[in-house]
Amino acid sequence: MTTVGVAPGLSRKLKKVLESRTDSPDLLASLNTLSTFYNENTPQARRNLRSTIEKRCLSINHDFLRASDSAQQALDRVEEEVNALADCCDRLMCTPCFALGLTLRFIWIKHLKTAFNLLNHWIAKALNSCSATTGDIINTTERLRQELEITTQRQEIASCFLRDYQLSNEEINALREEELNENFFKALSHVQEIHANCKILLRTHHQRAGLELMDMMAVYQEGAYERLCRWVQAECRRLGDSDNPEVGELLKTAVRCLKERPVLFNYCAEEVANMRHNALFRRFLSALTRGGPGELPRPIEVHAHDPLRYVGDMLGWLHQALASERELVLVLLDPDAAVDTEPTAQRSSKISESDNGKTESDLKFVLDRIFEGVCRPFKVRVEQVLQSQPNLIIAYKLSNTLEFYCYTISDLLGRETSLCNTLWLLKDAAQKTFFDILKSRGEKLLRYPPLVAVDLSPPQALREGVSVLLEIIETHDSMMVPASGKKQPFDPVISALLDPIIQMCEQAAEAHKSKGVTHSSRRSRASTESGQMSKSSFDAILSNSGSTLSSQDSETPSKIFLINCLSAIQQPLLGHEVASEYAKKLGSMIDNHMSILVEKEADAILRICGLSKKMPYFRNSFNKEAVQAPLAEIEDTSPASLSECLKSFFGLILGSESSLPEFEQMQVPKLRADTCLQVAKLLAEAYQLIYSAIMDPKNGYPDPKSLARHPPHQIQTILGF
Repeated sequence: MTTVGVAPGLSRKLKKVLESRTDSPDLLASLNTLSTFYNENTPQARRNLRSTIEKRCLSINHDFLRASDSAQQALDRVEEEVNALADCCDRLMCTPCFALGLTLRFIWIKHLKTAFNLLNHWIAKALNSCSATTGDIINTTERLRQELEITTQRQEIASCFLRDYQLSNEEINALREEELNENFFKALSHVQEIHANCKILLRTHHQRAGLELMDMMAVYQEGAYERLCRWVQAECRRLGDSDNPEVGELLKTAVRCLKERPVLFNYCAEEVANMRHNALFRRFLSALTRGGPGELPRPIEVHAHDPLRYVGDMLGWLHQALASERELVLVLLDPDAAVDTEPTAQRSSKISESDNGKTESDLKFVLDRIFEGVCRPFKVRVEQVLQSQPNLIIAYKLSNTLEFYCYTISDLLGRETSLCNTLWLLKDAAQKTFFDILKSRGEKLLRYPPLVAVDLSPPQALREGVSVLLEIIETHDSMMVPASGKKQPFDPVISALLDPIIQMCEQAAEAHKSKGVTHSSRRSRASTESGQMSKSSFDAILSNSGSTLSSQDSETPSKIFLINCLSAIQQPLLGHEVASEYAKKLGSMIDNHMSILVEKEADAILRICGLSKKMPYFRNSFNKEAVQAPLAEIEDTSPASLSECLKSFFGLILGSESSLPEFEQMQVPKLRADTCLQVAKLLAEAYQLIYSAIMDPKNGYPDPKSLARHPPHQIQTILGF
């Protein structure tokens, strides 16, 4: 293990501090002297050591001056006496006794000099003694100041070490004995700091001390976390007793600390889940049976007779409860997060993605456990509603409502949870109930198809089915769609409702067709037995085609009936986007039936005229690969036979013998006009083919213009296009 080197200067200072002896008599005397300088040992006093010593020196000098003040005063008195003596001598010199005065003056002067010499000697001796004493004090003071600095540094080092690597008695008491408060969390934070500092200490040569301190701090830390876990669990139990609990800042701080211990944190999360699980179960049953305080709001089961409101109220209550419980749990599990109940909740930038993912996982686990209890009573009640066989519209609205809440609650709670799984199962059950109702409705229609009306109008069952479908479409367009979901395809609903109706109409048309064929065959046999008269050629043609027309006449009303039914379904759907594809499908079916109807009507007219069997010959005459004799030499297309047929055709076209079909029973005017126009076009095309074949010289008709008197454009004009 590598160790980090210490700076040389710091190493020398530490070595000097550690090698200094603090038990020498001189150092102890100096420290005792210095201890009299201060009343308290503070950083400010230590920094002002020099100024303190200088002030002490100045005080000593002041004491010296006060002590020498008496000598100065004595000198002042001596000087005054000398001055007085001098004045006296001066006066004596002026007197006759001058010699005596002079003698006395010299005597006093001699004594005065001696006094001055003695005074000067005493002053010099006092000054020398004071100078020596002051120098010793200054030297001692300087030495003590240096030693004080060293001691102060050692004290600071010891204080820093105790602060960074030891707990105070108050902190130990807060961790073990006092009630949980802010001091507990400060002490726990200090323990964590010491633990981190010990890791730094392990990288130096003090590894043993670091390990011992880490073991000691680990004991404190584990004990504190266990105590904190028990306290949080007790607080979480208290939260379960309230419907709208308030989370205090102290509990938030405790949970924030417990996140450092995932196992203990999970214990607390499970405690929260269990307590809120029981509380929510009681609240849900109370909302169902008793309602709110003073029966406001009223119990949800009061509206059990109204399936849509009953299920909607339960879903709304669960959604509201989920929002409040999510906010409570999020505050508990992640106090630093920004509370947001939307699927795209924004988190604080200081929370890492891994922490955010862990928080979301814990949140889903706790919420899933909380709402697990209400799944069964909610499921039982919704299944009872579905088993009561609601009408078709109610069943569809229930399915849509359940689907909306499936997506909404999945965004908040997560897809793989008990409540969401229950909602999806109920949604599928409601959808199955809806389609079962549609299926039974369709089977009933197919079991008893209605008779075709005389005017070939759509049956009443069709109109009722279209009305129901329009109401369902209106419900579908107005249904709520969550942000994360989308509307389900509507084509299966349309198919389940309209396909049986269309099949019913086809069965009714087939029955009407079979009935018409039966009556026509009877009429045909009666006319055959009674017909003994001679007929003209035109009558013979009509008679020969009678059996064919009987089946044709019975099929035309059936096709018109189907077209009327399909049009009655298609027209209301054209203005709705969700039914656009099905409306196109109906349009294709209508076009198909119209095409068949037009072809059969045109073929029927050609059969009446006797031209239907001759049309293949005319088509082959323009086929270069087909080999056949000239048309004039073929019996079916001989000029005589063809002349009679064209007379009959012109008679029908010109209206002298009969008239073209107008499809009066077709109820949509546009379709009626289109059908008539298409029949006219087919007849015009057929005549164009016949006319071209007659005029072709290779077919050998002797007088083609007399045979085909009208050119094609005249026939087109007559037919109206």
